[in-house]
Amino acid sequence: MLPLRRAPFTRPGRRAVLGALSLAATCSLLATPATATPLTGTAPGGHCAGRAQLRVPGAARQQADCLDELTTAGTVASGHTDPADYAGLTPKDLPTPSGVPGIQIDGYFPDTSTTNTDHGWNHDSQFVIRLPDHWNGGLVVAGTPGNREQYANDKAIADWVLARGYAYAATDKGNTGTAFYRDGRRPGDAIAEWNTRLTQLTRAARAVVAQRYHRPPARTLATGLSNGGYLVRWQLENHPELYDGGVDWEGTLWRADGPHLLTFLPQALRHYPAYAAGGPGAAEAGAALHRAGFPAGSEFLWPYHYQVYWDLTQRIYREELDPGYDGATEAGTPYCAPGTPGCDADYDYASRPAAVHRAVDRIALTGRIGKPLITLQGTLDTLLPISRDSDVYARMVHAAGRGSLLRYYRIQDGTHTDSLVDVFPDRLRPMVPCHRSAFVALERWLAGDGRPAAGHTVARPAGADRATLLTSCPLG
Repeated sequence: MLPLRRAPFTRPGRRAVLGALSLAATCSLLATPATATPLTGTAPGGHCAGRAQLRVPGAARQQADCLDELTTAGTVASGHTDPADYAGLTPKDLPTPSGVPGIQIDGYFPDTSTTNTDHGWNHDSQFVIRLPDHWNGGLVVAGTPGNREQYANDKAIADWVLARGYAYAATDKGNTGTAFYRDGRRPGDAIAEWNTRLTQLTRAARAVVAQRYHRPPARTLATGLSNGGYLVRWQLENHPELYDGGVDWEGTLWRADGPHLLTFLPQALRHYPAYAAGGPGAAEAGAALHRAGFPAGSEFLWPYHYQVYWDLTQRIYREELDPGYDGATEAGTPYCAPGTPGCDADYDYASRPAAVHRAVDRIALTGRIGKPLITLQGTLDTLLPISRDSDVYARMVHAAGRGSLLRYYRIQDGTHTDSLVDVFPDRLRPMVPCHRSAFVALERWLAGDGRPAAGHTVARPAGADRATLLTSCPLG
């Protein structure tokens, strides 16, 4: 194999949205929390042994490297990650664990799209697999939030699970960037590919783990945030045989009848300008935003989300699922005024043709999970309002008769993107420690060490300082 071209990571026309579709017990951010699964010892043969013999089933290209450090404490300098891919997803003071030597495999599966420019490959369906020398017997797989690439979870998820001894694998989902909708031949193809690619990677990563450690993983867990959380839900509904459980961090909800992005974002675009302008119509516009699902108390987040998230997210996901709405125009007109032809502020999903609803149905969730799932979402999520997303999905799971497999935690004052905690430290709490608490709770649940607490709203501790909120999130 040709060596990886480590630099530069070329990102022409990169997305403006950071992480858009996008995401138990006291949680410590130390490398090895007290509740960590015990390590099972050094990998057979020592540091990086057998690297040349590892083969990723189905890969069109792969490059295996022996690294002294698999976390971002080392991979940033060595060129085995891309900080631009995870920028904006975590608080700036989040600690980085270290001391995880092992093998990293980068590569890609056969694909025809070329949006991912990492390593100069210009090839989608890229993946990364990390195999620590000191392995705990488990595998964690993840898809990326938003339209990001395979390193997007490195700070929020990979560093921490690698430090706990897990092997780790992630995929770019088969298409990237804000023009992801150009991939595929029919509406919904690009998003449907995300699910296929995570299934493909999970099967391949399980095989690579067995090659490296001479036995298959004892436990395979899926996790991810935002669009990555959607993938967790879909995988546990459609391929539960591949996983032992999952943690869904504010996953995106898709349902043929709604609610979903295309039902509440147009209302945000329609009413926010009047709210922001003040005057006699502001109060009613604010009430309309609340009726659309954007929670009371989240108003301080609305200006940022209008400028960065709502408009672009609506237009590109609508283009993916309903390209005919604006005719030959690609992904609409940014910040158009209601009444403008083809304006997304006027989009009415309920009145769109049946073909559009069928496109959404192709990627829809059902709630019929087949393995334990822990879902968490912030009450101040202002991209995916909790009342239109995880509240609904939890009801779907119970209606499908799978409630015993779900624990759902609403995190008071959590929002969609943890970097906003740095901007509003007195109003928001970071979600990343809550995700880690949920992950530990899932480990204990699967090990038979006790079922997690029943789903509830996790209150923000009164008087908790910034350091406490960054390092703990007891789920009760």
